[in-house]
Amino acid sequence: MLIARHFAFRLLISFTGVCCIVQSQANDWSYYGADQGGTRYSALTQINRDNVDELEEVWSYQTGEVERRGVDKITAAKTQNNPVIVDEQLILCTPFNRIISVDPASGKENWFFEPDINLDTEQNFNCRGVVIWVDESINEDDQCYKRLLFGTNDARLFAIDAANGERCNGFGEKGEVVVLPDAAKNYPGGVQFVSPPVVLNDVAVIGSVILDRIRVDSPSGQVRAYNAKTGEPLWNFDPIPRDDTDSAAATWINGGNHTTGSANVWSPMVVDEARDMVFMATSSPAPDLYGGNRHGDNRYADSLVALRGQTGEVIWHYQLVHHNLWDYDVSAPPMLVDLPHEGKIVPAVVQATKFGLVFVFHRETGEPLFPIEERPVPKGDIEGEWYSPTQPFPVKPAPLIRHELKPEQAWGFTFWDRKGCRESISKLRHEGAYTPPSLEGTLILPSTGGGVNWGGPAFDPSRNVMVINTTRLTWKIGLKPKPEEFLDKESGVVAGQDIKNWGGSPMMGTPYLTNTGPVMSPWGAPCLPPPWGGLTAVDLEQGEILWDVSLGSIENMLPLPIPWNLGTPNLGGPIITAGGLIFIAATMDERLRAFDIDNGEVLWNVKLPAGGQTTPMTYEYDGKQYLVIHFGGHPALNTPRGDYVKAFALPE
Repeated sequence: MLIARHFAFRLLISFTGVCCIVQSQANDWSYYGADQGGTRYSALTQINRDNVDELEEVWSYQTGEVERRGVDKITAAKTQNNPVIVDEQLILCTPFNRIISVDPASGKENWFFEPDINLDTEQNFNCRGVVIWVDESINEDDQCYKRLLFGTNDARLFAIDAANGERCNGFGEKGEVVVLPDAAKNYPGGVQFVSPPVVLNDVAVIGSVILDRIRVDSPSGQVRAYNAKTGEPLWNFDPIPRDDTDSAAATWINGGNHTTGSANVWSPMVVDEARDMVFMATSSPAPDLYGGNRHGDNRYADSLVALRGQTGEVIWHYQLVHHNLWDYDVSAPPMLVDLPHEGKIVPAVVQATKFGLVFVFHRETGEPLFPIEERPVPKGDIEGEWYSPTQPFPVKPAPLIRHELKPEQAWGFTFWDRKGCRESISKLRHEGAYTPPSLEGTLILPSTGGGVNWGGPAFDPSRNVMVINTTRLTWKIGLKPKPEEFLDKESGVVAGQDIKNWGGSPMMGTPYLTNTGPVMSPWGAPCLPPPWGGLTAVDLEQGEILWDVSLGSIENMLPLPIPWNLGTPNLGGPIITAGGLIFIAATMDERLRAFDIDNGEVLWNVKLPAGGQTTPMTYEYDGKQYLVIHFGGHPALNTPRGDYVKAFALPE
């Protein structure tokens, strides 16, 4: 019972929600995700399976954001930065968009840039990183020959000199472009730029974060492109097809494509610069858990989309969730790899989903490399709703997580937990994969947060093996009709008004409020058998799962800190090195771990002073390989906050 109560305290507040790819050079981590294709692979071998247990901390740096911003702001911050290396500098981005250059060997600060963002927002603060662009039209010693491009929490796009952090005055107005989103007057929080832009052939492309479940007419999820030198707007792509002549508009029935917002691209994008292609994962149309306002499949939402970099035209797209009612955004970044297929090497793009499925396509054509089946799924009974009769499932690889939980399969720390879970599950509607929300409450597996979230996979090109982490929680989604007083107030809700009075999910413009949360015993035990977090290796050539292990210990939820590796919810991603290692933090136990890529065995771990809901990186400098992680906790998992950057290396 005591164990269950400790677990509940942490968990109940936790989760809501050539050819063509340039692999990282031996000393290089120049992009978010290591390279333009987001493989998170390093060719470094100095740290390897034989010596990784000798790793030690060699420097530590604190950004000062905890003291600078105060408790309230730092509590609302997500530290998800993946630093990059440029010209003997390690470049950091704090959740408040402060850009910092430090020495890669010592962590000593070189310079910083402060954009002075607007701190008055109801959204979390976050910055996943920056992108480097080289202006080949000027001399190497000119200002902004190498520049850092990044977006901000208050929807500005900046360009600063990578050498010293000074603004690039030829870009926009004094080095910044201000984006004025639609629906700003009546939408709390507005639009954020969180993931780094991508740049291909002098075109910078950026997506956005928009709050879920607020209102039907939320801001549009436009992807915006700019000239990387001048900041001039070039094109926009709206994942909701507003033009009725667009072929995707036919999948929006009764004009929903003209009245619905979001479907934004909030996870990182990747590019194939040689082919002038941008790949992006789109999210759910508003308001996520109800679609009576948007009948039909709703394409290009919840899809993998390939655009032409110069023009923004759609090259191909594939929808991975039809008419999303579960907040199952396609949230992981796509990953570009070259794979053996039918006797030849083909350019591929891999897309994992919150639902724990992995889709593999030919990068140029969008043809699946493994067949995809449209399988029947349950239909709901919410008045006014529209239901897709099928959902897409790849034949290979197999799902990374289970999708069904029957009362007799309930788990618990004790007999009483199991009994309570059986009763809880029996009261919820659950007919297997993609059971839709209901008035009585629906059990879904995984939770609205996944499965796979923004952390995404890593890839070892020598093995054709993908490694990916997942969260494995049962969740419930219930809809409840709005009281009349809520309906009467909707037209008066404007930006800045406290939305907590609406239960956090007002879904304005619909007849319903939501009731969501984890499915647990009355004493706080998870009802799903462990592991509750996992790490999986997949052979992408054969489409086979090689191994699957638990990720994370529940030691922080126990009366005594005993490392009980039942897995935990996790946010962040892995990296892979040619030394045969996987490095990942992400879990709720504040640990950074090294796994053996061949079997999933843990070879090393270290306790961090704050939550590591981020992705590490590695580089070589002056002949030494460093492993670096920028971490500071996460509000969704309620892990300890901080503003740390730590580097590990082998002893001299």
